[in-house]
Amino acid sequence: MRRPVLSTALLLLLLAGCTSSPVGGGEGADGADRGDHWRPRPGTAWQWQLSGKLDTSVDVPVYDIDGFDHPKATVAGLHDDGRKVICYLSTGAWEDFRPDAGRFPESVLGKGNGWEGERWLDVRATDVLEPLMAERLDMCREKGFDAVEPDNMDGYRNETGFPLTADDQLRYNRLIADLAHERGMAVGLKNDLDQIPELVDDFDFAVNEQCAQYGECADNLPFIEAGKAVFHVEYELPTERFCAESREMRLSSMLKKYELGAEREAC
Repeated sequence: MRRPVLSTALLLLLLAGCTSSPVGGGEGADGADRGDHWRPRPGTAWQWQLSGKLDTSVDVPVYDIDGFDHPKATVAGLHDDGRKVICYLSTGAWEDFRPDAGRFPESVLGKGNGWEGERWLDVRATDVLEPLMAERLDMCREKGFDAVEPDNMDGYRNETGFPLTADDQLRYNRLIADLAHERGMAVGLKNDLDQIPELVDDFDFAVNEQCAQYGECADNLPFIEAGKAVFHVEYELPTERFCAESREMRLSSMLKKYELGAEREAC
């Protein structure tokens, strides 16, 4: 069921006032390190690039890049430019092109998730998946990433080949969040809108695709209300169809192409 967007957004605006966080550089623009890990604030601008040669010239305080594809030196360079850096990983689906792909037993590999070379994982099998994901998160930490974006975290709502339940997904998502926090990194909830009320306290920000296209952006408001950023992209709507509402809701929104190259059009 789709939820109303504008009325909830306007209510939030009235409650919060016009006090959105700045999106450029400067103190407090990208959140704060509160002892253990970074927590980005609503309205923080970002760049999300998962393909092509990395363009490090975009003037934003946060970069989200592939954890396997980039070395420690790339992360350090972004840090030198004053950026926080998020480590993209697929934690809910297997990818045949990753260097550790052969370590996943066939028993945990399900149906394809719609992307070439990818299959859903049986997230109930934490005895198998926890050590594999812990090693991936160790890699992110060793490369100096500030945070993790774990992808494909809503398998229970898809045809995975496994009888996954909402409780199975909650347990697994919390496991991934705990693994990230144990390593001193922030962690974002990717999509999984229906479980935001249960998971908002476990995650430090959200990453959302196409909530404006499907009328779901209001579902992300628990993160905004908790002072946590919602990093949002649209692929098919022009910016004039979603940016005004995104600004009211204090989402960190931009238009990207599906391949997630360097090109971006921010709100």
